[in-house]
Amino acid sequence: MRKFTTVADIGPLDIALAEAAEIKKDRFAFTELGRNKTLLMIFFNSSLRTRLSTQKAAMNLGMNVMVLDVNQGAWKLETERGVVMDGDKAEHLLEAIPVMASYCDIIGVRAFAGLTDKKEDYEERVIEQFIKYSGKPVFSMEAATRHPLQSFADLITIEEFKTKPRPKVVMTWAPHPRALPQAVPNSFAEWMNVTDYDFVITHPKGYELDPKFVGRAVVEYDQRRAFEGADFIYAKNWSAYADPNYGKVISTDRDWTVDTEKMALTDNAFFMHCLPVRRNMIVTDDVIESDRSLVIPEAANREISAQTVIKRMLETL
Repeated sequence: MRKFTTVADIGPLDIALAEAAEIKKDRFAFTELGRNKTLLMIFFNSSLRTRLSTQKAAMNLGMNVMVLDVNQGAWKLETERGVVMDGDKAEHLLEAIPVMASYCDIIGVRAFAGLTDKKEDYEERVIEQFIKYSGKPVFSMEAATRHPLQSFADLITIEEFKTKPRPKVVMTWAPHPRALPQAVPNSFAEWMNVTDYDFVITHPKGYELDPKFVGRAVVEYDQRRAFEGADFIYAKNWSAYADPNYGKVISTDRDWTVDTEKMALTDNAFFMHCLPVRRNMIVTDDVIESDRSLVIPEAANREISAQTVIKRMLETL
């Protein structure tokens, strides 16, 4: 595997899940794969779980790891071709990428959507430049439109906790004070659409996602109706996708907060969220602290999803 940005890159899900399960049984079974190999993790945006889980995954595989926070201790990088660089950006990504690539074997990139130019965001200009110009395997640690390592970990978690072959999985929008990208919901929907789960998306009108990510999902604007009989509730905020409101907060309706009353409509569903979570905006304390909350096992599985991806990349070197 030379790149990992979408569910299509992972191949058949049953094989990927079996490989992840094998890794989880013994995280150190493949340490020779990464001996004398280096992972470079490049962060244009903040991270906690992604940074720690991916670094741990690479270490489990015997790799050396370098971490570059572009916003601290590095030159400010220009990403657009044709720009007269007479401002505060001292280096262009087109020179920086091959230089960085010369120091490593695999590259992970984290670069969020700017939420001001939909075309630019949905073209994934930053990570696509790394794929094109680095000459090295590249994986996404969250890009403008997808977060595949998170979605892979979500799938692993659902598979571990489901009690029926075809569970009902509901992704619900929930309020947040800031404008957030569509990357996590896009990616979660993309991965769920490859499964045979009963998949429902619920959100207020105006928060419709790009149809290519919605796919076969049932869209239900009544959150309580969507929750009925659900086995998993996946809560996440996202900003508006449709023009002219792209990247904007058009509602902070607290009636969409996931609480005990709504969870009681489900079939004793598990609660999921990618973290970090705004308590009592996205979800109430009692729900996230309940014994049906999977946010910690879900976060722990980020190590497993990352290790599966990096292992496959090492096998191509």
